[in-house]
Amino acid sequence: MLKVGGENVAAVEIEGFLSHHPAIQLAQVVSAPDNKYVEVPAAFIQLKDGMAATEDEIIEFCKGQLSSFKIPRYVRFVTEWPMSATKIQKIRLREQIATLDTWMNPTHTYLSKSSRSLHGA
Repeated sequence: MLKVGGENVAAVEIEGFLSHHPAIQLAQVVSAPDNKYVEVPAAFIQLKDGMAATEDEIIEFCKGQLSSFKIPRYVRFVTEWPMSATKIQKIRLREQIATLDTWMNPTHTYLSKSSRSLHGA
């Protein structure tokens, strides 16, 4: 469970929505630190073979369908996952966020919470 600006957000809800995108094979959502909202959703996405998508396309797919505080603020594409014997290790995904400067420079920023929308930075 993520806590985005005081709102509880279930990662599984965002992951389920992202799985409906035609290019997405698998999505995992974890929290990323944020100065304003404490934490925000960050999506790691594996695309289907032969498919392409951009960070902006994924965010546009979410707009109008998810509340703005549930829209991933960061999107990164992966081809392999940190695994335990049986499942993806989300803690290792969160560790990747902490070590990458690019995660701390989002391409999208939130407007006021009452507006419930995103805009390009």
